Amino acid sequence: MGNPRQKYQQLKKELEKKFPGKLDISGEGTPEVTGWFEVTVAGKLVHSKKNGDGFVDNDTKLRKIVIAVTAALA
Repeated sequence: MGNPRQKYQQLKKELEKKFPGKLDISGEGTPEVTGWFEVTVAGKLVHSKKNGDGFVDNDTKLRKIVIAVTAALA
């Protein structure tokens, strides 16, 4: 397991590979140990670590985000 920053960078890289030049991905650290991670697509929150979705640490969670991004770009 990497630190939260490494996990964020890995997820960012994966999404940029799937949607080259189509996403604006940014992140902001928090003073808390684990912070939170949220993904919003077309104004809709599709993933929130803070609200119980956890970090994107498996294919199911990544697939949920990819489906939302694909739908928003259609």
